[in-house]
Amino acid sequence: MANQTATAYIGTYTKMESKGIYRLVIDTQTGDILENKLAGQMDNPTYIKISNDKNYLYSVAKDGEKGGLAAFKINPDDGSLLLLNTQVKTGNPPCYVDASDDNSVVVSANYHLGTIISYPTDNGTLLAPISEIQHTGKGIHERQEKPHAHFAGYTPDQKFVITCDLGTDHVTTYRADGGKLEQVSDLVVTPGSGPRNLVFHPNAKFVYIMTELTSDVIVAEYNSSNGALTTIQSIPSLPSDFSGENKGSAIHISNDGKFLYVSNRGQDAIVSYRIDEQSGKLELLETISVEGAGPRDFDLDPSGTILLAANENTQNVTIFGVNQATGRLTLLQKDISVPEPVCVKFI
Repeated sequence: MANQTATAYIGTYTKMESKGIYRLVIDTQTGDILENKLAGQMDNPTYIKISNDKNYLYSVAKDGEKGGLAAFKINPDDGSLLLLNTQVKTGNPPCYVDASDDNSVVVSANYHLGTIISYPTDNGTLLAPISEIQHTGKGIHERQEKPHAHFAGYTPDQKFVITCDLGTDHVTTYRADGGKLEQVSDLVVTPGSGPRNLVFHPNAKFVYIMTELTSDVIVAEYNSSNGALTTIQSIPSLPSDFSGENKGSAIHISNDGKFLYVSNRGQDAIVSYRIDEQSGKLELLETISVEGAGPRDFDLDPSGTILLAANENTQNVTIFGVNQATGRLTLLQKDISVPEPVCVKFI
């Protein structure tokens, strides 16, 4: 019987040895890496998004003094990436990219500039921006001297784009009308918490927001009629006696909506929670070491069988087996070398 496999693309920094976006093929039973190679060259493709139809991959892109996004066509035969085009302009590149389910619009969030940009597409190619939103304000933390947009993603119903601004503590909802963004709602979270990233529950009723500066998970209810979020819980990801420096990082949810996972850089761990099916609230399940440093991102494969963590500082990825009944993780493989890994996306 052939081994079941999963394929992941890894976005990276290219400050040292990395050349761009890497492709890993993984045995989901053992965690063994069956293939580990460069899929596409790009400068600093630190975050990536694979289109729903699996035909295209969008990445953050740096081109000299310019920054923006790149569009690639995915070769269905070997998974290699063919560059279609870039949309860049003077200034720092963004840190996050998402695409609508029908792949008609791609959106980005720019940490350095505090901007949200939406781009229409044509057969995967990125067209000129249709909306550019400039966030304003600041927060109480020393890193909140100005807006730092860190996330821009579509709601499950595709009606809205929600953004997280680490610099202002605002989680803002924009109506997404053909790619033209218009603000309709705004949630102000705990001052100094620094919202970094969020994920929706599969039932589309609840949203889970990871904060970078306080390493908390904020649970909110989502109103699909107007895009508004209402906070119902905030729960720490660190133990009360943790005294080191930490940055809350990525957040992902199991396909069945029973378990939530976050990564912490400093604690260097994946933290797991049980999700109450009725209330959406969280209960801490376990904390497990990533066997590396700086787990900037991770992802669950489509079957929910394995979790792959990308450890930026130690330039390795770690594979965990996922017990889908209990949500607990078991280490399968570590010390798998990938240069400067930042983002993980399974296809």
